[in-house]
Amino acid sequence: MAYDGTGFFGWQCQVDKPTIQGELERILSIILNQKIKIHGSGRTDAGVHARAQVAHFRAKTRLAPDIIQKGVNSLMSAPIVIHDCCLTDPDFHAQYHVLSKEYRYYILNRETPTAIGRDYLWHVKPFLDIYTMNQCCEYLVGEHDFKAFENTGSPRSSTVRTVFSASWAKMPYDRLEFCICATGFLKNMVRNIVGTLKDAGTGRINPEMFNQILCSCERPLAGATAPAKGLFLHQVNY
Repeated sequence: MAYDGTGFFGWQCQVDKPTIQGELERILSIILNQKIKIHGSGRTDAGVHARAQVAHFRAKTRLAPDIIQKGVNSLMSAPIVIHDCCLTDPDFHAQYHVLSKEYRYYILNRETPTAIGRDYLWHVKPFLDIYTMNQCCEYLVGEHDFKAFENTGSPRSSTVRTVFSASWAKMPYDRLEFCICATGFLKNMVRNIVGTLKDAGTGRINPEMFNQILCSCERPLAGATAPAKGLFLHQVNY
């Protein structure tokens, strides 16, 4: 599924607040005439978007998957679209069977903001040195303790993750794209990495200092959390 996270308080259901999970469960419960609980590949925070989120649910129904897909898309007034719906193995789990995820982050790097699409990127005025930022990205690849880039509020049994790739690329119209693929991500990990890489791009820190921040496991040493609106869940791999 894909969704625009602008008006939502993230993926996970919350009392009296619009969420992606909440909207999907509401619509599915109407279509299937039973209480439906869905399980996503992971939680996206408030304001974060997705191009290819994956979720599963169990239901007693004779409706074909394509009919369920069409039904959800027909009844859904929120910016959520189901791109594919299919039967899977009974023991499949959308979260526990994930091999890796890919996130992408977008920055508009110029003096003037944009009138169109401002909900999908971070406007940064100072010039960003993408070469230096990519030098920093080399330190991210591999198995590391990413506690320095984790925000509080979501305790984990381990803060060690494996990053397969991380890099910046220039795009048309003064846009920069950050791509990162890993086994998993801590709370606000990508946004905290982007905020710290932005500091490297403006010359506040150098690649060696970036590596020291990573190795320190101290969140206060890292940069500010980048805005949620520039972040997209791009792909989930099984």
